[in-house]
Amino acid sequence: MTTNTLPETVDSSTHAVSTRRGVRLVGFFGKYGTLVVLGAMIVVYTALLGTDFFAVDNLRNVLVQSAIGVVIALGLTVVLMVGEFDLSVGYVASLAGVLTAALYSGSGANKVLMVLVVLGVGALVGLINGLVVTKLGVNALVGTLGVGSLVVGVNYIVTEGTPQSLDESGQGLLQLYLGSLGPVPWAVVLLAAVAAVLWLLLNRTTFGLEVQAVGGNRTAAELSGIRVHRVVIMAFVIGGTLAALGGLLITANVGSGQSGGGDGFLLTSFAAAFLGSAALRNGEFHVVGTLIGVLTVAIGTNGMAIYGVTASASYIFQGALLIGAVGMSTAARRMIAGRRVGH
Repeated sequence: MTTNTLPETVDSSTHAVSTRRGVRLVGFFGKYGTLVVLGAMIVVYTALLGTDFFAVDNLRNVLVQSAIGVVIALGLTVVLMVGEFDLSVGYVASLAGVLTAALYSGSGANKVLMVLVVLGVGALVGLINGLVVTKLGVNALVGTLGVGSLVVGVNYIVTEGTPQSLDESGQGLLQLYLGSLGPVPWAVVLLAAVAAVLWLLLNRTTFGLEVQAVGGNRTAAELSGIRVHRVVIMAFVIGGTLAALGGLLITANVGSGQSGGGDGFLLTSFAAAFLGSAALRNGEFHVVGTLIGVLTVAIGTNGMAIYGVTASASYIFQGALLIGAVGMSTAARRMIAGRRVGH
């Protein structure tokens, strides 16, 4: 008696080929998906808007407006790299913005001191977040949302819900942000400086290696002698400090501190960071990727604004980008872990 196994063999071979193609496709989008989206948007906007989109002034405006998002998103990226989340970054930016408007005045030395105070407040919030997550064992989503609510309360105590404007001696901050170093806007210089320092910190220092180790496998990192709690807390401190710097830049951009001025950057930062994880690396958060992610979000919203799309559509756009980016990032991580996507 003989058994015909050919159909079964053919089916297995076909399934294997299909699986390999799926893995290659997931790998491609996990590494280049954001660049594909960015390129597609540039092509579409060029066709629809022509010179209005590629005008030097418009591209300069995109870079200047991206500076705030880059700073906040880079801080969030460090937190994501250690496997945690921070839902307080927008609230911290709002508080830092109103504190900047309220305190930034007087002599040059006093202004420098006030900037340090604002950044210190952001670092303090980050420290609290880190302690809540590591020492109390509270889930990061719940813990940082709770701390963010406390920050909102402090914000309203300071402002009573009314905008805080820079006084005459503080107007120089506005001129500095909107000014230029030759042809390069100061905002872009600051953006590049923050990105460069953070890249060096995460790629050329022991702390950076520890961050990557903790984010890759926390148990293995702990067994190798890394003080995991310390690394996680420091990541939150960096995230809070850069969120505060972002809030300072918001006030420098508009000339006043709004009680909710930084809240909208929460969604933007998460979208940029997850988009960045699908750029050049398979689902890994990194500085260069976040820069690409912020640029993708900024170009997308800028093009829609020029085309005349309503502001509400930008939130739909960012939400869709976030869902797509998380999907690409998650699929890429599953592929790296050797699991089939969807299982």
